[in-house]
Amino acid sequence: MSKKKIILIDGNSIAFRAFYALPLLTNSSGLYTNAAYGFAMMLLKVLEEEKPTHMLVAFDEGKDTFRHEFYQEYKGKRDKTPGELTGQFPLIKEVLDACQIRYYGLAGYEADDIIGTLSKMADAEEMETLIVSGDKDLFQLVTDQVSVLMTRKGVTEADRYTPESIQDRYGLTPSQIIDLKGLMGDPSDNIPGIPGVGEKTGLKLLHQHGSVEEIIARVADLPGKKLQEKVTEFQEQALLSKRLATIYCEVPLDFGIDDLEQPSIHTEEVIETFKKLEFKTLVDRIKKGLGDQSGQASESDQTLVEYQIVSEDSMGDWNDLLQSDSLSLNVELSEENPHRSELVGLSISDGITNLYIPANVVSKWNKLLDWLGSSNSQKVVFDGKRSEIALSKLGISLEGIEMDILLAAYLLNPSETSLSLSDVVSQHSEYTLASDEEVYGKGAKRKLPTGENLAQHLAQKAYVLYGLQSQLKPEIERTDLANLLYDLEMPLSRVLGKMEKLGVKVDGEQLEQLGSVLQETLERLTIEIYDIAGTDFNINSPKQLGEILFDKLGLPVLKKTKTGYSTSADVLEKLAPQHEIVDKILHYRQVGKLLSTYVEGLKKEIGADGKIHTHFNQTIAATGRLSSVEPNLQNIPIRLEEGRKIRQVFVPSEENWMILAADYSQVELRVLAHISGDPSLQKAFREAKDIHTQTAMDVFQVKEEEITSLMRRQAKAVNFGIVYGISPFGLSQNLNIPQKEAKQFIERYFETYPGVKQYMNDIVAQAKQDGYVTTLLQRRRYLPELYATDFARRSFAERTAMNTPIQGTAADIIKKAMVEIDRVMVEKKMKSRMLLQVHDELIFEVPVEELGSMGDLVREMMEQAVELSIPLVVDLNIGQSWYEAK
Repeated sequence: MSKKKIILIDGNSIAFRAFYALPLLTNSSGLYTNAAYGFAMMLLKVLEEEKPTHMLVAFDEGKDTFRHEFYQEYKGKRDKTPGELTGQFPLIKEVLDACQIRYYGLAGYEADDIIGTLSKMADAEEMETLIVSGDKDLFQLVTDQVSVLMTRKGVTEADRYTPESIQDRYGLTPSQIIDLKGLMGDPSDNIPGIPGVGEKTGLKLLHQHGSVEEIIARVADLPGKKLQEKVTEFQEQALLSKRLATIYCEVPLDFGIDDLEQPSIHTEEVIETFKKLEFKTLVDRIKKGLGDQSGQASESDQTLVEYQIVSEDSMGDWNDLLQSDSLSLNVELSEENPHRSELVGLSISDGITNLYIPANVVSKWNKLLDWLGSSNSQKVVFDGKRSEIALSKLGISLEGIEMDILLAAYLLNPSETSLSLSDVVSQHSEYTLASDEEVYGKGAKRKLPTGENLAQHLAQKAYVLYGLQSQLKPEIERTDLANLLYDLEMPLSRVLGKMEKLGVKVDGEQLEQLGSVLQETLERLTIEIYDIAGTDFNINSPKQLGEILFDKLGLPVLKKTKTGYSTSADVLEKLAPQHEIVDKILHYRQVGKLLSTYVEGLKKEIGADGKIHTHFNQTIAATGRLSSVEPNLQNIPIRLEEGRKIRQVFVPSEENWMILAADYSQVELRVLAHISGDPSLQKAFREAKDIHTQTAMDVFQVKEEEITSLMRRQAKAVNFGIVYGISPFGLSQNLNIPQKEAKQFIERYFETYPGVKQYMNDIVAQAKQDGYVTTLLQRRRYLPELYATDFARRSFAERTAMNTPIQGTAADIIKKAMVEIDRVMVEKKMKSRMLLQVHDELIFEVPVEELGSMGDLVREMMEQAVELSIPLVVDLNIGQSWYEAK
């Protein structure tokens, strides 16, 4: 018979560790879950690796313990437990209940005392005992049969302590840990110790004398008069501290070790609880790592479905399935980026029949090709854009997308960062689906399985995809997101797919020339920096640069890091007015980034067709804004002329064509004017005033001719800062002015535009009532942190409530314009092509003969995309390159 093993978990310690180790997570109901999630992670790891026969989680019960009877200040300086954590203890206990793990607390005693009592009982019965905690006090309980698993990073990484490892680390026996606490105290528990005695001195004294009592008895032998005086003066305090640190091992428990036998873990109950709490990434881990004690996973853990593999010989057997009213379609690729992937195969399902069609069969099944290209055949997909691009590379069209599950899941919770199919399945259905990472591996270890394993995974994808429509469609309708999904996001997905497939032409020769110019600039700046510094050094080394700036040149030290002086961009920008070398270093860094990231980076992205095919992300930003990756063409720096010249390399793909750039003028401020209804702000836009000059006139109460460039710059910073909910501190940093002055500036702004201030107050109040904010097109963003007790988190959520309706509406406006422009271009059979979207700007390539009609079309569609109480204005520019069109 195997030896019994009991695991004793310090519940409060692990909960606190998890809370502070993980970001402040919330589920869709607004419940904080990060501590419960981290606790569950630790629990699974312990169960999987340790396989205990007995188990208990001990919690502190009540504020006062028997220690307060002889030392009232015990733990007196501890901060109040954050409300965001307090509310998670019931969730942690839900997890324990699901795992059938007993938990216990007793008024008057700490969790440590309960653990100490049980560890002594288990030790007496010669059971192996493992204590799990983040509190070193528990080292005193270690014996040959009792070890401590001490969390050291987060909650899942830990070190195991035995008598030997405690000896190796401290040179002490476990029982001497109490003496160490008696000497050095513990600020976290308000245990005083002897002032001035830290761990180093405490260890040295214990190595020589063994205990607090012996140190007090031999005070005359201690090194140094000052230490002797300290020990003499605070000897009673040291003895008290030792008593406070001693774990009490005689707690009157109403149960014994045998009552803590750990029953089988029934994964059904655990999965149900984890789904309720939305611990999606742990569900599959439960299925893989635990299972019932019999070793068999319960049926509800599995989404294993029956499937058929379609071969060339059996294609005809499944033609009738393609006549179904609606089918799910999963397009499986070898890589994440569809432009760099090969088709692995397709899988389709009607919720009963599940087919896997290998790639070599797809192109030979004519009925399937007809079905894929038919707009009358309804399909449920996941990431329609990716699927469409992949199939188009094989000359296969994809039409008839009834619902894109990825876009639907994103709209339902735009702040959710995990939107793989397996994540969405865990969030929105009763099923589980192994993630691609689990099946294929990650990074260099990624390898697609073959045969039945691949077929099973892809068939399950199609099956759960089919079921998700019935789960998400009612939610989309209930939350008033149907128009946004079906009329905006899904049509936009098609437009973005066109743009990605088309790509944008790059003048390779021009890119090479630009690289040479930047390299020469970098070399010139290097020589100039060396001349000013009076020596050569590695400009890219923060250490060497810090020595030059602060030691040699004597510039004031504004910030330090663990490794020395900080030479970050914000530090250098503040130092720039004080020495000419700083501007040159900033310029050097900017040019170096342009050269490495944009010149060399873009070279690697040019395809065989001479074009760059960026990938537009539609489901990343919580505000609804698009982003682009591989490469990011929305982030080319344009503050420097060298950066703007990067745009020279983007040119039309045909002769006698031009680049047309259409840019919304101050769209976010116009949205603010509309939403807030502020009459002064609206009047300025209706009269086509320069809004920054007008704001400067109103705020500074001067005439237009008296406005200086500095005044306009400050007004511009406030105008745009208000959109982002800027704080006085943020504005002071932007304008390099005192925070008090920035605060006054914002106050004058709100006095000038009281409607804006009223809007901000109203929108925060409404958000706290609803739990979310919306754009004009009803896009939602949930803000659970509005209820946080932590001031910083709550303030951030309030600023987000203010700016999301503005930024989100601006994003919706340009998306709607893109859909409408594309529709009219198709209707009129225009040759022009939409190439890029860069925030508030659209880039087209246009044949010369269409410049007039295309300019009129783009302006009309963009300015009429959404009806506001003030006009939307679009600036049009034309050139031989993107650079010239700005």
